[in-house]
Amino acid sequence: MFFIFNVIKLGLLCLYNPKKVVDEVIRLLEFMHTSVRYNVRVVQYGTCLVVLTTGAVIVYERRNRSKQRLAWNSVGRDVVLVHGDPRGVFTPSTSPFVLKLETYLRLAEIPYQYESTSPFGPKGKMPWITLNSSDMGDSQLIIEHLGTHFSIDLNRHLPEDQQAVAKAFVIMMEEHLAWGLRIYRYRVDACKGLLQCVGQMPLWMRLGIPIMRRRVVSACHAQGIGRHTDQEVEDIVRKDLLALSTYLGDKPFLLGDEPSEVDCTMFGFMAQILWNYPGSPYEKLLNDEFVNIKAYVLRIKERLWPDWDSCLSEK
Repeated sequence: MFFIFNVIKLGLLCLYNPKKVVDEVIRLLEFMHTSVRYNVRVVQYGTCLVVLTTGAVIVYERRNRSKQRLAWNSVGRDVVLVHGDPRGVFTPSTSPFVLKLETYLRLAEIPYQYESTSPFGPKGKMPWITLNSSDMGDSQLIIEHLGTHFSIDLNRHLPEDQQAVAKAFVIMMEEHLAWGLRIYRYRVDACKGLLQCVGQMPLWMRLGIPIMRRRVVSACHAQGIGRHTDQEVEDIVRKDLLALSTYLGDKPFLLGDEPSEVDCTMFGFMAQILWNYPGSPYEKLLNDEFVNIKAYVLRIKERLWPDWDSCLSEK
């Protein structure tokens, strides 16, 4: 069982984070050779099995990536190819960052295509993009790069003080509220709600969820949010939602009558709460208390996602 488990783990690691495969192989081999629980013959067979399996997975992945690259480079010049997770049942993506980027592309009217065969990019994160044969990761860096490349500034109509407010709200969502949502999804709910919301997820991704869950919970603890109780985290997230609801008020969009870049981020996160956190206290808050946020999300969806239903996956 020890060998089977670690072979499966290596295969998943090749797909999730190939750069760490060699370190994991070395760790496993050192463990086997120093453990008194295994005799020499078992260690020898185990070593061969681990090395051969890892090599086969790496070779397969490289050949597959080569074919993918040919397809990615054929989408056309100045067409953004977004790499993300498989389409969700209730939202086009179960990642707020993927949904943020797609919403930005629609608001900026930048042509793009979407694919989910290789969701994790150069930095081991999603989304990432391929544009004119070049890859880039991190949703915010991507947006800034695209703005420069296409000479588009969705904030040009905003005065400097409002641009500062927009920056603060983006940081609150991505560096504060996001951690609270991770606590609920990966620690409190143990990914049960997530599995209801994902569509045709490949088997290797489903097998990798327990590994991802442990990593996220560990990252939350290292960040600090994971050291709080569930109730304390819930109170923290509620205060963030209250701040958004208060500032939004009865305005059509966060900063006025017309949408700007910050609305893409707000939509990416609030849509997750509204549709992809079933039974959570945050879903209840949007439906019962912060109803102006819910109306705001529906307004953006209607304006920028007329094809929403066709971008969803069947369960």
